[in-house]
Amino acid sequence: MHAPAPHCAACPFKREERLCVTPGGKHPADCPTALNQEMAQGCIADYAEPETMRMAREAAIVERQSYTVQPDGTRMPCRPRILEIVAFAKAMGYRRLGLLFCLGLRAEAHEAAAVFEAQGLEVASVICKVGGIAKTRMGLAGDQLLCPLQPESMCNPIMQAAVLNQAQVDLNVLLGLCVGHDTLALRHLKAPSTVLAVKDRLLGHNPLAALYSGYFAYLKKPV
Repeated sequence: MHAPAPHCAACPFKREERLCVTPGGKHPADCPTALNQEMAQGCIADYAEPETMRMAREAAIVERQSYTVQPDGTRMPCRPRILEIVAFAKAMGYRRLGLLFCLGLRAEAHEAAAVFEAQGLEVASVICKVGGIAKTRMGLAGDQLLCPLQPESMCNPIMQAAVLNQAQVDLNVLLGLCVGHDTLALRHLKAPSTVLAVKDRLLGHNPLAALYSGYFAYLKKPV
C-alpha cells in the first residue's frame, strides 16, 4: 500500500488557517504535515548536521532581510533575487560562483556576472554550447534539429557541470537553461546550486505569466 500522495497545491484552506502555518490549523485528509509527524522530526535531526543547519539558517535570514517593515506593520520587498543570491553567498562564506547560462541569454549572463563581480564575488561562467559537439552525435536529424542544413552544437549541461566542478566553485547559479538541460546540470554539479532565472521562450523567461493571464486558459485543456 502506497502512502496517500500529498496535494498541497490543492489545499482549500487560507494561508493563515493551514496546519503547516498555524499550530492546530486546518488540513485536508492527505496533508503531509498531519500524516508525517515522525518524518518531520527526522528532518529536524538532519538539520543538526552543521553545514545543513548553517545553510538553512542563512537562507531564512536572507529571506527576512529581503523585506523592510513599514510603519503600519506591512512588509515590502527591498531587493531583487540576484542580490538575494549575493547575500546568501556572502553569508555562507562563498567567494567563487559558477554561472551556467544559455547562449540565448548571453547578454543577461554578461550583466549578471558584472553584478556579482561588483558585489565582490568571483565568477566562473560556462555557456551551454561548451565543447562544440554536434547534435547529430545524439542521433538527431531532420526536423529534430533547429538548423538541419547547418552544423549545430548540442547543449552540453554535463560538460558545463564538469568544467565548474573542476573550477571548484562554491555555489552554482543557473541562468536560462532549457528544460531537461537544467535537470542534467543539477544532477552532475557537485557544489550547491540555485537558479537566477529559467528559460521560457514564449513568455520572455517569465513562465508564471502563463498562470496569471486568462489568455492562457487553454493550458488547462489537453494540448
